[in-house]
Amino acid sequence: MFNEKYKLHPISAIINFIKVLKDMILPFIVVVTVNGFGGSRDSDGWPSFITYSIYAVVLIFLLVSGIVKWKRFRYWFEDGELRIEYGLFVKKMRYIPFERIQSLNYTEGIFHRPFGLVKVKVETAGGGPTEEADAVLTAITKDAAEQIKREMIQTKSKQPGELNEAIQHEVVLTEEARPIFTMSIKDLIVLASTSGGVGVFFSGLAVFAAQFSNIIPYEMIYDEIVVFIRFGALIIVLGVFFVLLVAWVVSVFLTLINYYNFTISIEDNEIVITRGLLEKKKITLPLSRIQGVRVVENPFRQLIGYASIIVDSAGGSLEEKDEKIRLLPLVKKTKIHSVLEQIFLDLDLEPNFITVPKRSRKFFYRLDFLWIIPVSTTIIYFFYPFGLLSLILLPLSYIFGMWQQRTAGYAVNGPHLVMRYRNLSKVTIWMEKKRIQSMTERMTFFQKRKNVSSIITTIKSGVSGSTAIVPHLDKADAERLINWYQPTKSNTIQKEKEQPIV
Repeated sequence: MFNEKYKLHPISAIINFIKVLKDMILPFIVVVTVNGFGGSRDSDGWPSFITYSIYAVVLIFLLVSGIVKWKRFRYWFEDGELRIEYGLFVKKMRYIPFERIQSLNYTEGIFHRPFGLVKVKVETAGGGPTEEADAVLTAITKDAAEQIKREMIQTKSKQPGELNEAIQHEVVLTEEARPIFTMSIKDLIVLASTSGGVGVFFSGLAVFAAQFSNIIPYEMIYDEIVVFIRFGALIIVLGVFFVLLVAWVVSVFLTLINYYNFTISIEDNEIVITRGLLEKKKITLPLSRIQGVRVVENPFRQLIGYASIIVDSAGGSLEEKDEKIRLLPLVKKTKIHSVLEQIFLDLDLEPNFITVPKRSRKFFYRLDFLWIIPVSTTIIYFFYPFGLLSLILLPLSYIFGMWQQRTAGYAVNGPHLVMRYRNLSKVTIWMEKKRIQSMTERMTFFQKRKNVSSIITTIKSGVSGSTAIVPHLDKADAERLINWYQPTKSNTIQKEKEQPIV
């Protein structure tokens, strides 16, 4: 069985063709449009025939390329590894030890579901050096995907031969675990309304317009806008409102498609996240891979009682940005504890925070004044008297600094550290001591005069790191955190005893 090589499903050829076509569709449309959908015509029509022939040859080449990728792709299991072979002129081999595999993520697109197929992404602890996953099996049957997981568990458990009944129960791909959280339609609408989806819509519209800048009649549009303005400000306001309404509806629609039936469940010490309507995704995240848990509240969501929960994960591919996974894209704050306590059993979800002292208050707004004052002065000079409105930035900066100062704090509960701070959004992060990569105390000359300092921690997140900072803590509290993070004397002596004698 270990030497048997397996192929992908033939639908992989079509999927590869569509993927390449999707990446080229925008420049392809631009080329076709600029060339007048077929070029100039003479009496015989030959230029148009040649142009369309070139388009057809390009499409056929892309289709043949997808077929070749499917024909040359093989995978098999050997010596505790998932081995992959691919390439036409240059044969490439990839060996992935099963013990390094952290998760198998499944996706069911519109081409997979009719045939009962899934796309499998293999993620390892360190992640790939590129922006792609360590391995992607474009289209295989669910039984074949189940077989990969069986081989992985068998290798990790080091049990040769047939799997016992307990392990066989672990490898079932169907979602038998009890769901912990399911996002409602109401929450999806709130998520779309309070996210950057509308901004993404307008950004995409701007990119699209830039691609067709040569053929869009801007002068004609400008003349129409001038005529439109003459009808009055009310019509302009109604027009802007209509455009924003359409953008919001599109944002809600896309969010509903991407996060439809968003469900979290726990299975085999893994968090299983499923979501999607047209393309159903199933992401598995081992609990051992989680480095930190963040509760993020932007000002508007905090006002209406909602928050997002993000987990920092070691490993993962840059393509999927698995280093920061939205465990809960949106959840009522009253439900956060009930969800997290089912996933992370040892977290103190109601810590007693030690806040920053009042004497450090001015550090939160003083630096802002350094740039606000000259900017306001310049605006007032050139735009007086309306430039006087820029002075409102001073009290706003002071109020925001007070907001940051009242938010910042920390709590220690055994091996866990909880840090709370605010940039614009309020962030509360839980970290385990052994997961913290580094802890730094930073003190400037002005902080030293007030006997305060800042604590910066770094945890592993993806292929890099993620930092959290509690600024302007009391010096004694900062030293207490440093002492807590440093290894104890008994542990240091034990490690020295374990060192080999040379």
